[in-house]
Amino acid sequence: MNRIKQAFKDRLWLGVIIVGLFAGLIGGGIALGINNLVQHHEEVTSTRVPAGSNRSGGTKVNKNKADLNGEASQAYKSVQGAVVSVINKQKVQQSSGTLGIFGYGSSNGSNSNSSSDNKLETASEGSGVIYKKSGNSAYVVTNNHVVKGSNALQVILSNGKKVNADLVGADSATDLAVLKINATNVKTVASFGNSNSIVPGQDVLAIGSPMGSEYANTVTKGIISAKDRTLKAGTDGTLTSVIQTDAAINSGNSGGPLINTAGQVIGINSMKLASDTQGSSVEGIGFAIPSNEVVTIINQLIKNGKITRPSLGISMVDLSNVTSDQQQSVLKLPTSVSKGVVIMDVNSGSVADTAGLKKYDVITKLGDTQVTDAGSLKAALYKYKVGQNAKVTYYRDGQQHTATLHLTKSADTTSTDDSQQDNN
Repeated sequence: MNRIKQAFKDRLWLGVIIVGLFAGLIGGGIALGINNLVQHHEEVTSTRVPAGSNRSGGTKVNKNKADLNGEASQAYKSVQGAVVSVINKQKVQQSSGTLGIFGYGSSNGSNSNSSSDNKLETASEGSGVIYKKSGNSAYVVTNNHVVKGSNALQVILSNGKKVNADLVGADSATDLAVLKINATNVKTVASFGNSNSIVPGQDVLAIGSPMGSEYANTVTKGIISAKDRTLKAGTDGTLTSVIQTDAAINSGNSGGPLINTAGQVIGINSMKLASDTQGSSVEGIGFAIPSNEVVTIINQLIKNGKITRPSLGISMVDLSNVTSDQQQSVLKLPTSVSKGVVIMDVNSGSVADTAGLKKYDVITKLGDTQVTDAGSLKAALYKYKVGQNAKVTYYRDGQQHTATLHLTKSADTTSTDDSQQDNN
């Protein structure tokens, strides 16, 4: 009897357990289903585009919290009125006559009264900066290559007014030129800062007319990347020291000012590195002529209309262009000499002739400067003034010699010789 009761109890508890498990599974499934339904509803609600619209708007512009009078803004404002666009106008040939079937000429075969006249058109545009005002005249510094070949020049002031300009003087060796305009509408004149005091990393602004006067007074910001780069300038390959900057300098910026954050002109923008390296164009490398060099040149241009520099009176070629066999057999140079310039001709009565230099002499040093090519020789020579003396080191028949150059002769360096043999 007891066994029967115990078996009954065991079956009863087993049933309770089974019923409990079954109820739990059902309850959990219902809860899970409800939870999924809730999540689905929330997703649908959060992603559904709300009905209706806010026709009243309500968005507003907040007060500008940026500093509108920072150093860069103040520097730009102080110089902007002195920056101009320079227009180079040149003559173009135009023919006039009756337009026939096959072009200009009479369609019935008779001779037409054709004529040609010269008309001035814009050949190129650049930039410049007004740096001096004297009486009724104002003076603009720009690049020589901006005004080169012009038949007429015009300047567009910062207020958009266009005025005629006269060329006071130009110097191809430093790529600088000075223009004179009427000062009536000139309100702002830029000042120069000491370019010897600049340091790499300092902020600078470039102002000008990139791509022409349509974008006049464009300002770009960058830093001084290098204080003293040596590049070949002008068409004669003269080495010159320039400022390197990553401020954007594009076509049309040439002649515009590079300024520091005090608004002082520390350079005149001259060129951008345009060569490609392994198929990639170079960006962020622009160059400016240092202000100290600019001031020296423009003062001479104002005074004399040209730059007069010492001249040796020789024609020359780079030693690197002479074969190694000829260096040994003709020039008889020691193998230790690999750089310099070879004199190919000496003008009678010239500075070089007076000093005793002769054809096939190889100049390796001028003063304390090593001469590596024609450009470096000119750069070293142009540091001297007419009337000074300079020591020259050269090789003749394998022997090293020195001589004293009495720089009594001068050359007008506003024009250059593009021949293969450099003249100086």
